[in-house]
Parts: sequence; structure tokens; C-alpha cells
Amino acid sequence: MPDDLDVRRKRALFRAQHRGTKEMDWLIGRYAAAKLGGMDGAALDHFDLLLAISDVDLHAWIIKPDVVVDREFETVIADVRAFHAL
Repeated sequence: MPDDLDVRRKRALFRAQHRGTKEMDWLIGRYAAAKLGGMDGAALDHFDLLLAISDVDLHAWIIKPDVVVDREFETVIADVRAFHAL
């Protein structure tokens, strides 16, 4: 039987791959597919908070990291950018 962390990872992956826009499905979904397996509970909690951000804001933060309003997400935004070589 899968543990709670595995279930949370699968849910986060689904949410990341079904954002609402194809661009965000691709940007966040591919990142999640590659990174979720290595996330512990705390990192997954933080990623879940990131997934709650609107596509418009999150897309702007990824494309233009100097406009990141919420400094709590600077590190993960930088990681997403590095993953996609942006």
C-alpha cells in the first residue's frame, strides 16, 4: 500500500501537469515529474503552496524572476528556471 508521501506526490504531479494553460502544464509539470520523487514532506509542503499560486503570477515569476513578489518562493522559482535552462 502506498504511503502518504507517495499519494501526496501523485496528487502534486497531477496538479502540476493540469494547471489550466499549456505553458504552465509544461513548465511546472515537467519540473514536478523530474523533482517530486526526491522531495521530502517539507519540500512537498512548499511545492503544494507554489501550486496554489495563480498561473498568471507564477508564469510571470518564472519568465521574469525579478518580479517575484513572494520571496518565499525565490529558491524554487530559480530551480524551475535552471531546470528549463531559462
